[in-house]
Amino acid sequence: MRGAIVLALAAAASAAFALGCARAGGGGAQAAAAAAPAAPRVEVVPNDAERRVDVLVDGRPFTSYIWPATLKKPVLYPLRAASGTVVTRGWPLEPRPGERVDHPHHVGLWLNYESVNGLDFWNNSTAIPPENAAKMGTVVHRAVRAVESGSGTGALEVTADWVDSEGRRLLREDTRFVFRAGADPSTGSGQAFRSVDRITTLTALDQPVAFLDVKDGMLGLRVRRELEQPSTTPEVFTDASGRATAVPALNNDGVTGRYRSSEGLEGDAVWGTRGRWATLSGTVQGEPITIAILDHPRNVGFPTYWHARGYGLFAANPLGQKVFSNGKEELNFRLAPGAATTFRHRVLVLSGATPSPEQIEAHYRDFAR
Repeated sequence: MRGAIVLALAAAASAAFALGCARAGGGGAQAAAAAAPAAPRVEVVPNDAERRVDVLVDGRPFTSYIWPATLKKPVLYPLRAASGTVVTRGWPLEPRPGERVDHPHHVGLWLNYESVNGLDFWNNSTAIPPENAAKMGTVVHRAVRAVESGSGTGALEVTADWVDSEGRRLLREDTRFVFRAGADPSTGSGQAFRSVDRITTLTALDQPVAFLDVKDGMLGLRVRRELEQPSTTPEVFTDASGRATAVPALNNDGVTGRYRSSEGLEGDAVWGTRGRWATLSGTVQGEPITIAILDHPRNVGFPTYWHARGYGLFAANPLGQKVFSNGKEELNFRLAPGAATTFRHRVLVLSGATPSPEQIEAHYRDFAR
């Protein structure tokens, strides 16, 4: 029942967004409709045989929901700007020259967590040694429940299970993706944008489920090399189980990314801080691109902590409070059997001049209402 309510709210929010855009400009809905170009058609096309659902904008690829056997979770991959420029890393699915080859579990856009009843869903991949498999969790796609195509907006509803290494279910996941395309309403300049709303309800099944405060979670995005922040220092990052991953220094030619948060922080200072939203701006092959992640005020742990790494991991983790606050806060979020919680996020891919904080706030107000 709660999942149905969430989906209904999401549909209503989508309709409100469309109505708000139609009214933009102060001339009334009729004048705005006459002046604005026709919204592009967003088509959502399932292909179970190939374990994917493709999302097209006027016949051109935007993203795909995929669940290949080589991944331990379903993901959106790749994500593209309105121009068609891919903004996500290719490796390990489609390696590109000069990319980093660390963290094989960082693929596209995903949602999972590092400590769920002691199981690590975040770091699981085919690179995990067999002796560690029992410590890992997998998000298993179960069904495409619904697809919607339309003018400016499309949607996809899916079901998945969060399972242990023996296939026993801990959580049921019900997710609605809303895909949007058109002119960026915050600028009035006609610049094109793409966006994804991910509305995910997690329901505990026949046992309590504990999400302990850890670093790696929850909504994650891995970006292409040009959108990383320039760095000349090699790093080693360790997860909660003590597994270390080296991130070497690479040539910074063409690497232009820069984080900014709703609290006015920039660059590496964004990591481990709270904020309503954060952006990552850079240039890809001469094209200015900004990716923004917006955190909804009804999410547990709002405002989220940003797990925003210079090497290209851009993640929102609302549950890892003890880690990010150096022990000053602690959440250890739990669900009783049958209880559910919903996480709502919007990911924007904006083309053109770097948006101002005020413009991102306009997007945020639309999302949060």
